[in-house]
Amino acid sequence: MWRRRHISLKGLRRLDVVALAVIAGYAVLAWSASSGASIAGQGLDPAWAAVQQRRTIRVAVDLGFYPFTWMADGQPAGYDIDLARAVAAKLGVQAEFVPTGLDAIYDDLAARRADMAVSALPYAPEPGWRARFSRFYFNAGQMLVVRAGSPVASEADLSGRIVGVALGTDADTYARRRLAEGLRFTLRSTYDEPADALAALKRGDLDAAIVDHAAALIALAHAPELRIVAALTLEPYVIAVAPESYRLHDAINQALDELRAEGFFEETGAKWFR
Repeated sequence: MWRRRHISLKGLRRLDVVALAVIAGYAVLAWSASSGASIAGQGLDPAWAAVQQRRTIRVAVDLGFYPFTWMADGQPAGYDIDLARAVAAKLGVQAEFVPTGLDAIYDDLAARRADMAVSALPYAPEPGWRARFSRFYFNAGQMLVVRAGSPVASEADLSGRIVGVALGTDADTYARRRLAEGLRFTLRSTYDEPADALAALKRGDLDAAIVDHAAALIALAHAPELRIVAALTLEPYVIAVAPESYRLHDAINQALDELRAEGFFEETGAKWFR
């Protein structure tokens, strides 16, 4: 009896040691998850850990898309460049820009050549397995624009009116689809650029124009006699990070929420859409 009892107590001691080890392991994992630290060189969020260690965040950006991203006096400039710097400041680090192409951004994140992408990047659920997407920060969709005194109050009021779009743009595609769906208006798609359609609207040659949001905002900054009636489509821009970068993803979303509450997007929009 004593022998068997002795073995049981010894087994219990071993179980106690194992249990303590498991508890300690969970504690380390919890601390690592909350801090972004690494275990044996492999972090639960390697991008977040690297950002904290370097005190910089590498931002993949496709330069050349005014007014979001382009080069001015040899330096990155634009709406998204200001946004990337503001997000970095919220994270307590500096933004370091990594020039790339839009088709290579996801590869740059996967290969850890960049920590996040801020480059007029449309939300695209198809490659969702390749990235985590932030909250939307800008709607680049199509807007219905009219003159300030126009009776047009919605898309339904376009019946019998002349609507202008730039040929071959998303606005052109949208307008033709709406015609095919039964909306009755005269489409004028002889314009090369959205700005040309908006100029025609301002002259009175058109009753309305459909253009992307950025083009509409730029026009309204110079022509207060124009107004946006409605957003016709939602084409959100987002910040992307690698799939495993959940800690960085959360920090970016928090930064965007704080910037929105502080009026950053209104101020930055007034700066660049003019």
